[in-house]
Amino acid sequence: MDVMNLIPAIPNPNIPALEPGDTVKVSTKIVESGKERIQVFQGVVIKLRGGGAGSSFTVRHVAYGIGVERTFPFGSPLVDKVEVVRHGRVRRAKLYYLRNRSGKAARIKQKRTDNKGAEVPSVGEAQPEPVAEVMQTQPVVEAPVAEKPAEPKA
Repeated sequence: MDVMNLIPAIPNPNIPALEPGDTVKVSTKIVESGKERIQVFQGVVIKLRGGGAGSSFTVRHVAYGIGVERTFPFGSPLVDKVEVVRHGRVRRAKLYYLRNRSGKAARIKQKRTDNKGAEVPSVGEAQPEPVAEVMQTQPVVEAPVAEKPAEPKA
């Protein structure tokens, strides 16, 4: 028997679908001396760790020149809400290389989307063939063409 089957995974409904490279604002509940407050941690998702009840995501940001990473469990009731600020376009599942970069080198390109939420390919990427749409048209009625009179033979 697997341990994952014994513990039911109850996902937090306040966490949307995340991908590595997304910039997110994570609002967490902090309890200090009997008082509860909300603290916001904004950064880039560098890692998603799946696995049912033990799944988590890691967010990284740089504060005062020092890189700070926090790992949040998906099922934690202490995560109040997660807001996706922008979607990043990356080619890796784990963005550990950001730890060695700073400044402009640590920037991530933004994923372009149209107003319906579908991803728009960037310039230089292979674009899909347009799908021919079947248009309903009314039959074209041709007007009678007047015949030219025959020219007399000379």
